[in-house]
Amino acid sequence: MEIVQQTGTQVAHANSGALVPQGASAAPASGEYLTFRLGQEEYGIDILKVQEIRSYEQPTRIANAPDFIKGVVNLRGVIVPIVDLRLKLGCATAEYNSFTVVIVLNVKNRVVGAVVDSVSDVLELNRDVIRPAPELSASTVNTSFIMGIGAVAERMLILIDIEGLMSSADMGLMDAMTVA
Repeated sequence: MEIVQQTGTQVAHANSGALVPQGASAAPASGEYLTFRLGQEEYGIDILKVQEIRSYEQPTRIANAPDFIKGVVNLRGVIVPIVDLRLKLGCATAEYNSFTVVIVLNVKNRVVGAVVDSVSDVLELNRDVIRPAPELSASTVNTSFIMGIGAVAERMLILIDIEGLMSSADMGLMDAMTVA
C-alpha cells in the first residue's frame, strides 16, 4: 500500500520517500518488461500488453496512411494494423532483415503490431531501478509516452507507455468506440 502526502507543490511517496513535482508522473510500478531494440537504443514495454512475437512479413499497404503505418496483415482471421515504431519514434534508419520482428500487442481490446529491430528479453524491474522520464521542452521533444528510464547494470531501458502511444490521436488506430 502506498501512502501519499502532499506538501506544497510536491508529493511525497511514503514507500520511496522520493519527492515528485505535483502533476508529474511517478516512476512506473515494478513489473516485467519486454525489451527490444530500435537502432542503438533499448526500450521496454509492459509484458502484459504483449500477445505474441512474430517474424516480420510484408504487410498489405493502405492508401494514404502515414509512413509509420506499414499496412495490415491477416493474423488467424484478424486484420492487424502494423506500425513501424522505428519510423514513429524517429530512428535514423529502418532496415528490414532477419532480426526484424513484429510485437503483436493487445491495446484497449484491439490487436496492433509493432515493428522493431529485434527483441532482447524479458526483465523484471523493481521500482528502485526505474527513474522518472527526463523533463524536456514540449515544443522540442514529445516525452509523454516515456514512463521512465530503467537502469540495470550497464543497460539503460527507455520504458514506453505502449497503450498511450498506440491510442494517441496521431496514430489514428483507436476511436471512442474502442476505449476500454
